[in-house]
Amino acid sequence: MVDLRVKIGSIELQNPVLLASGVWDFPYTKMIDFKRLGGVVCKGFSLFPKEGNPPPRITETPCGVINSIGLENKGLENFETEILPEAKKLGTPIIVNIFGESIEEFKEIASKINGVAGIEVNISCPNVNRGGESFGGDPKTVFSITKAVCEETELPVIVKLTPNAANIEETAEAAREGGATAVTASNTFSGLVIDIDRKEPLFKRVTGGLSGPAIKPLALYNVYKIKNAVDIPIIGSGGIADYRDVLEYLIAGAAAVQLGSIIFNNPLAPIEILDNLKYWLKENGCKNLKDISKK
Repeated sequence: MVDLRVKIGSIELQNPVLLASGVWDFPYTKMIDFKRLGGVVCKGFSLFPKEGNPPPRITETPCGVINSIGLENKGLENFETEILPEAKKLGTPIIVNIFGESIEEFKEIASKINGVAGIEVNISCPNVNRGGESFGGDPKTVFSITKAVCEETELPVIVKLTPNAANIEETAEAAREGGATAVTASNTFSGLVIDIDRKEPLFKRVTGGLSGPAIKPLALYNVYKIKNAVDIPIIGSGGIADYRDVLEYLIAGAAAVQLGSIIFNNPLAPIEILDNLKYWLKENGCKNLKDISKK
């Protein structure tokens, strides 16, 4: 038997494959067996409801997609009363993605969350005017927000980093110093799409967040850099399309991975990746994930 188990602080995952926030909803649970996943990250929510950005919000690009959703959500109260009760039925660890426009908002949200495996702190979304990557690009702010959240909860705290920071090793270290259990590397890369008919940017906010296979080499490099700079677990994210991509992230230093855009193209991808990953490990004589780097 191949042991795929992973620990992220006190979070025990049966395997390293998680679903990223913002890419799945509850109807999707009828397409795959969520009990087989390592865990899921719920769509990001804020203290109060947020409308998000005006349409258009998403478009395809070569080898990827670019979005400008803007963290639309119904707020903390809706999450507690409607989303969380349903999420708890999924039979897999639930990690909650949170977003705030101030340190005080992050603190208040964190203080009210319970009954989940952990919290993912989103300080890296490129599609909002206040917060997001404007927080995540500054190591001092990363430290302050992480410390504030950690002081309000006993749950493991995972900080989702922005790849658009000047030095992602510094922001990862700031998260560690603030008390983070782990970091997610990373959110989407800022990009631009031009509408040639209107002769102007497609999105009202001009830029959007690029995800998909196009960003994998860049995201993978960030994981590698962080691994050599910070001694806390890394959850790799960006451009994963098959089990070989997962192996690359694990070899680069990630403890687990998040799947995002691939779900739009292939909803069955998480299960296919898990099956193929397990087969590869068995064929290559690996008894557990740590054996990968020895082969």
